[in-house]
Amino acid sequence: MQRSVLALSALGAAALAVALGFLPSTGAEVIDTALKALGVAVIGYTLIFGATLIVERVYSQRRAESILGWVFATPYLIHFVLFQAGAILFSLGLSFWSTDLLSKSDFIEIDNYRYLFTEEPLFMQAVKVTVMYTVIAVPLATLIALSIAVLLNQHMKFQGIFRTLFYMPALVTGVAVAIVWIMVLHPEFGISAIVFEFFGLKSPRWFWSEDWALPGLAMIALWGAGTNMLLYLAGLQSIPTQLEEAAKIDGANAVQVFFRITLPLLTPTIFFNVVLNMIGSFQVFTQAFVLTNGGPNNATLTMVLLIYRKAFQNFSFGYASAIAWVLFVVILIFTMIVFRSSNRWVYYEGGLRR
Repeated sequence: MQRSVLALSALGAAALAVALGFLPSTGAEVIDTALKALGVAVIGYTLIFGATLIVERVYSQRRAESILGWVFATPYLIHFVLFQAGAILFSLGLSFWSTDLLSKSDFIEIDNYRYLFTEEPLFMQAVKVTVMYTVIAVPLATLIALSIAVLLNQHMKFQGIFRTLFYMPALVTGVAVAIVWIMVLHPEFGISAIVFEFFGLKSPRWFWSEDWALPGLAMIALWGAGTNMLLYLAGLQSIPTQLEEAAKIDGANAVQVFFRITLPLLTPTIFFNVVLNMIGSFQVFTQAFVLTNGGPNNATLTMVLLIYRKAFQNFSFGYASAIAWVLFVVILIFTMIVFRSSNRWVYYEGGLRR
């Protein structure tokens, strides 16, 4: 299923690229591009294969394995240095410049950061929205995913089918999810409006209301609970059944077994998920951009959306880079807080995390 979805996504992306002119569209251009790509691949694999033979003949087996490891890791290392580490360092340097990357650039030292903290009217609003979104979305997603995992860990008929069904929504792209939720939460003809009307209540205006837009945005995070559910399910199945059986023999009921045995042993998995979800929540963009574009009245303006506006609408790439680095520091601070607090509630074999 997942491979099929990925294949369809790749085909769709290729079709879009052809439509936009990034890939060849005519038969002759396709053949020419394919032959060039094939030639590059053949040359690359020939060089690697030749290097493998030479290294194996010249060096001892242990030394050869070490060298070959570096040979095969070289393409990734080059990519990392040029397009990841290089881009990160470039953005750091860019944050001290006033530039749109096209016309003249001026070195302004820390003026971007000074303006951000003293004069930018939307910065504190973006920080507030992002932090509030994280505070709402992470605990909610953790609770729902853990509850589903506990239920699906029970012995039942069609267990595999239920697990697949709960995981499948996580395969849907963020844009498609946003469009679906617009229809679900529409205050007039959405499914939620029908449910509220059935109980004699008036549906909230969700994305059309300043008070409800952010909770509605956070609620969409539940759509990706399937991935977290799988991790919790793996953690539950790694817990030795002997411990739970021994607790039951000693007279513990199901609730006591869960809170005294299962949950403490699952805390490393919970810790891992919380950290990843928190980082992802601070970087939320797609849902806010597609659903509300930061509105109404900047009620859903996240930090990444602010970066997008400054970089690709105002073309202030230096200023946008400064905001990105501030976001990095904010994420780092919150991550360190979670790591420090884990000493009190994360249990590993042999006791608490030290």
